[in-house]
This record gives sequence, structure tokens and C-alpha cells, in this order.
Amino acid sequence: RSPARVYREESSDGRGVTGLLAVSEGDEAEIRLVDGRYYVCPWRTRIRILASILSFRESAPEDVAEAFVPEAEVRRAARELASLKRREPSAVPSMLQSPWHVPIRWFVLVDEGERHLVQDGLGGFRLYYWTDIKVAKRRGDRALQVLRRSDLAPVAKLVRDLVQWLGAFSRECVVELDYASVAPLFTWDELDNDHSGQEVQGAISAIGRRGAMKEAAELYQSVAGRWAEARSRELLN
Repeated sequence: RSPARVYREESSDGRGVTGLLAVSEGDEAEIRLVDGRYYVCPWRTRIRILASILSFRESAPEDVAEAFVPEAEVRRAARELASLKRREPSAVPSMLQSPWHVPIRWFVLVDEGERHLVQDGLGGFRLYYWTDIKVAKRRGDRALQVLRRSDLAPVAKLVRDLVQWLGAFSRECVVELDYASVAPLFTWDELDNDHSGQEVQGAISAIGRRGAMKEAAELYQSVAGRWAEARSRELLN
């Protein structure tokens, strides 16, 4: 059976179509077996695609964003997402995605001891973090407190949104931060030397210490520079 089209726009001259197509919602999910226990993460494809459109427009350079996702499409996606949330307020996306990079704020939730670098069985590499949601929430709350007391209060809004997203899920959940399709932007050695979680935690701690802003800035720039280079590689390709 063909998947239902949920997002489509006819061109004005009738010669073709433009827009974004997605399958309708179904029962698809990511499943993990850890320590004898199954964890299920519903795809909620429709919600994720709409949210990703908005995220792409916010994160990509304006000329690139407009070429791939025109402003009219962004407005359409925003209306559709708002409509879905009105009909089912609890239907938040179980996955967050970002094009070409892992947002630095996501590393607020994880630390070095939860980092895993493995071969994926397909000749590539996988770098991911796996942590208890209660621990992730504590880290997020701590980062919020530190940022709000500093000169970086505007940054706290991004972290606040992330913490609020976590609040929609059970305390029995776990959080997985996966490099996924951006991992191939790096070599094995680059991934092996990537300790973004540890560096972000170090930056948060430094911000909270008197006279340690230089250390915090250096740690932040280490992570930011790594992802700026990765995004430039993808844009060149």
C-alpha cells in the first residue's frame, strides 16, 4: 500500500510539484535492548519532519536555507506542526534531529563516562552517548542555574527548551545522543579525539567558578570549532 502524502504543494503552472512528502504516522520505532530491558523510541515521523524543517531554517545560512526550504514552506510546516500539537498536546517528538551537526546544547545532558565509539558493522563508525534521563535532567537543571547567574543568560533559553522537552517523558526512560549520519563527516581519529560531552561539562563548571570564564571559553570554542568544520565540509559536498 502506498504511503499517504501528508505535505504537498502544487506549482502554480501545473507542470510539477514542490514541497516535502512524508509517510503518515505508523508504528515504526527504534528499539534498544540494554541489560535485558527493551527501550522503545517511536519515530513519530510526521512531527519530526515538520520540526526538522523549522530547525533547518534556523541553523542553516540564509541563502542555503532559502534554496532548500523556502519561507513559504516554513510557514506551512509551522502551521501543520501547531495543528498537530493542538490535536494531541502530549505528542512531542521522541527524537530531536539537526542537519549537519550535533547542537552544542545537547552535550549539556551527557558526559564522558557515557560515550561509546564503535564500528557500525557496515564499514563505518558510530559515536553515541547513553544516559539515564534522571541524570540528564539534573545536568540540564544545573546548566540552567549556572547560565542564568552568568552573563550568558540568553543561552539559557536554548537549554531550558531542551530540559522542558525531557520533562515530557517518564523517569524510566534513557537518553541517547547519537552522531548518526554526521559521523561520516569525521575520520576514526577525529571521532576518537572528540570529547564534546566532557568539554561542555567542563565549560559549564568553569562558568560557575569565579575567574574561570577564559577556561570556559576555550572549552566551548574547542567544541564549536569542531562542529563548524564539520558543517563546512558538508556544505562543500
